[in-house]
Amino acid sequence: MIKINLIAVGKVKEKYFADGIEEYKKRLQGFCDFKITEVEEENYKKIDEKLILSVKEKEGERIKKFMKGYVIGMAIEGKKYSSEQFAKTLKTLIDKGQNITFIIGGSYGIADGIKEKCDELMSFSDMTFPHTMFRLMLTEQIYRAFGINSGSAYHK
Repeated sequence: MIKINLIAVGKVKEKYFADGIEEYKKRLQGFCDFKITEVEEENYKKIDEKLILSVKEKEGERIKKFMKGYVIGMAIEGKKYSSEQFAKTLKTLIDKGQNITFIIGGSYGIADGIKEKCDELMSFSDMTFPHTMFRLMLTEQIYRAFGINSGSAYHK
């Protein structure tokens, strides 16, 4: 069974997001070995441009050790997919036997060094979303992709 790992900086604090993520994780178990790996978020009181780079680098060091298989970094400058295109991309990777890792960075995104190690960068929108909401959205879209590829009525 294919392995999909979602690496996310920080923890989900809101119960309603956690419940939604857990529901999609449960649904995904029929399609893949889906796992979420949380890495510690940097704490800071006052931030400036220099500190932002430091925060991203520290979080990047924590992310790096979990990057395996085909790595997709979630970044605003990444490629945008429709749900159908995303499903096709996932199917192609799975058909090749690729395990897949998705990365959601911290509040300031993913360090450039981590982005360079990604096989691809992907974006949902030019908009900014709260990280916990985005984690729910990505988990749902992964489930939707499996639904599309299996001909499920869920996508309708």
